[in-house]
Amino acid sequence: MAIGTKQNESEGVFKGVMLAYMVLILHVLLVIVLGFLVLFFRGVVQYMPMIFLGGTALIALSAWLFFRKLKREGRSLKETLRSSTFQGRPVEISLMGGMASLKVGTPGSAPAVDSPTADPARQLEDPATVKIRELSELARLLENDLITQDEFELAKRQLLNLHTLSNKNL
Repeated sequence: MAIGTKQNESEGVFKGVMLAYMVLILHVLLVIVLGFLVLFFRGVVQYMPMIFLGGTALIALSAWLFFRKLKREGRSLKETLRSSTFQGRPVEISLMGGMASLKVGTPGSAPAVDSPTADPARQLEDPATVKIRELSELARLLENDLITQDEFELAKRQLLNLHTLSNKNL
């Protein structure tokens, strides 16, 4: 039995030494990573004006190419935005994956999906959800004494009959 305990003790010492080496290696890796981060950010800060000028030059070049193409076609930006493709829609120019954007056109010219003027066929609501929402709105009106109990009952009956008929037609 003495041999087994010596073997367990030597395994424990070996595991302890290996764990100490692993911790030492991880600390060395941490110092190396921190050194690379310092060098990287120092380089970014040092070259920030050049990075800014390069980005500005790329944006200016793309704008110049865009306007040159418009001139070659003999159109102006105003005429292009008035074409039937853009009629009634705002145009959004997005840079850097949406971090910077410019909207040209009237905001709100395209109807939102949930607006009352939107086409009902395009709305993505379940008929049962619509019924629940309308019934809760009727209940709110009754609680706030904006309609009478008779008006509430009549509107509720009409709502339930209307939804029953529309569900039968489907």
